[in-house]
Amino acid sequence: MANNGYKPSLFPTDRCFTCGFEGQLVRHEIFQGPYRQKSKEYGTWVTLCPRCHMDLHEHPADYRWLKQQAQMKAMKAYDWTVEEFRNEFGKNYL
Repeated sequence: MANNGYKPSLFPTDRCFTCGFEGQLVRHEIFQGPYRQKSKEYGTWVTLCPRCHMDLHEHPADYRWLKQQAQMKAMKAYDWTVEEFRNEFGKNYL
């Protein structure tokens, strides 16, 4: 995959983050809407196969779990407090 403005993911992988599939993958920005660009900039994105990508959008509990994982990884990677994370991404998911 080309870089296209994406910083390295905090979840580096060449497989689907969910199922491990090694074929066609898509990038999924974990924090969307007004935070989509920040997801690219801070590496809070994962690679997913098309099936898992669709499933993620259909299962809010799984999506919330992924946001929690991303928050923990970002806080560790950038040495942020919960408040600093909230300042960047608008919400605390923990």
